[in-house]
Amino acid sequence: MEKKILLLLLFALVVIKGCSGAVNQNQYQQQNKKKPSGVGVIGSSVVFPIRGNVYPDGYFYTVLLMGNPPKPYYFDIDTGSDLTWLQCDAPCVSCSKVPHPLYRPNKNGLIFCSDPVCASLHTPENYKCLKPNEQCDYEVEYADQASSLGVLVRDVFPLRFTNGSLLGPRLAFGCGYDQQVSSATVSPTDGVLGLGNGKSSIVSQLRNMGLIQNVIGHCFSGRGGGFMFFGDDLVPSQRVVWTPMSKSSSHKHYSPGLAELLFGKQSTGVKNLLVIFDSGSSYTYFTSEAYRAVISSVRKDLTGKPLKVTDDDSLPVCWKGPKPFKSIRDVKKYFNSFVLSFADGKKAQLELPPEAYLIITVHGNVCLGILNGTEVGLQDINILGDISLQDRMVIYDNEKQQIGWVAADCNRLPKSGKSVDHDDEDWSQPWTFNTGILQEQSAGIDTL
Repeated sequence: MEKKILLLLLFALVVIKGCSGAVNQNQYQQQNKKKPSGVGVIGSSVVFPIRGNVYPDGYFYTVLLMGNPPKPYYFDIDTGSDLTWLQCDAPCVSCSKVPHPLYRPNKNGLIFCSDPVCASLHTPENYKCLKPNEQCDYEVEYADQASSLGVLVRDVFPLRFTNGSLLGPRLAFGCGYDQQVSSATVSPTDGVLGLGNGKSSIVSQLRNMGLIQNVIGHCFSGRGGGFMFFGDDLVPSQRVVWTPMSKSSSHKHYSPGLAELLFGKQSTGVKNLLVIFDSGSSYTYFTSEAYRAVISSVRKDLTGKPLKVTDDDSLPVCWKGPKPFKSIRDVKKYFNSFVLSFADGKKAQLELPPEAYLIITVHGNVCLGILNGTEVGLQDINILGDISLQDRMVIYDNEKQQIGWVAADCNRLPKSGKSVDHDDEDWSQPWTFNTGILQEQSAGIDTL
């Protein structure tokens, strides 16, 4: 999916198409929910390496192992939607070319409309389940008109926890057999990892099984790559800036509420910005008022400096210098920081230094990574995308209903200090306590 300009993975609208289409097979049997010894909800996490970058790739992704025996699949990381799905052979009606062979669902893994996870995908007034053994169909639509249509299934997700346990919980996800995309027919990932706070997210499911706390964290490196974790084991005990999650009923996304926009510690006059954190967006999107304030502030601040406006096909607003720039370090001295000051967090502030809103293109120009969200239909919503979330650990604590952030070296794992080596051939395995899940006997994985 292309995410370099348009916001793709925001505000996923999940629609259950009447749960139609009865299937001729025995109803799915509930798995044994007894919690294996050694696994508790306190102090246990799963850590995943991340690949990708804001520019030029335009996305960050991780690998999840699925099935028995387990197979790897690439997933786009999206905190702006709940449902995890991947393209699958069910058979496929319309699929993009993806990195791995299409997932083939297990005939015993079909989820029926009577299952609570099916009901959680839509509002009660739109939920219809006329027959308990009808399959649960879904449709996810994204802001750029891309969509995925499919059926909900369950399968084993082998995971290694920080307490040393190797488990294979059976988790619900979407088996997408009809994808409509806005442009490219080749997708760099096999599907989308939905990390929203809805009941259908895989983190919520793991929490309901008693395996982890409902806490999600990601750390995107400005040099590319990084790491992600489920659970609270890696949450720092100090220096984290916390602010309450907004309790607005108008959205279910990760929002710290309303903010004032500052530039160089001075107010821009723009206040009450409704901000949402969305890892599914490469860039940051402001409303027209805030966007105009950004353009005005930056242009005024560049007066007398050796930068000139130039055209670049990467982004709408760009500048060139006396010679091509090689990195953000070359231009930091010309730009000031923006700050978002959140009213609900006792004036908690999120600083956006130049590297959190600028990129250096292949042409050696510096371009603004803040875009006009009103022009792409976001109305009064302001999106903090990957560019503004880099080089800090961002934590979504659904247990305490708070969002936190802290500057971090995203190329090293917290606490252990282990370097994130993305050239390692085992980079796709969940970390801690050595991995090699693919090499272990499937019988050694406790399935739930």
